[in-house]
Amino acid sequence: QVQLVESGGGLVQPGGSLRLSCAASGFIFRRYAMSWYRQAPGKERELVARITSVGSRANYADSVKGRFTISRDNAKNTVYLQMNSLIPEDTAVYYCNADPMSGARDYWGQGTQVTVSS
Repeated sequence: QVQLVESGGGLVQPGGSLRLSCAASGFIFRRYAMSWYRQAPGKERELVARITSVGSRANYADSVKGRFTISRDNAKNTVYLQMNSLIPEDTAVYYCNADPMSGARDYWGQGTQVTVSS
């Protein structure tokens, strides 16, 4: 049974930091590209960051470049999103995604809420 379990969300003041984690199980983690998406109220889900299966490359949405860092630990089957210099526009539900990049189905976590507010 495939599971992606996000954690680390919460309420933070503007300028603060959070670290999201996504623990994966039920599939061969090291064979999947991992991504973080987010969805704000009334908006479509958008890609925030993606990292390749071996962690050799990462790409980011323009809105988070220089502030967010995606990383993964294949020994722990976990992907992370370090979020610094948070702004209110970062408020959203953040979702973890596992994509085999082969055309086979991908998987989603249940999401974790991030709220940036003073």
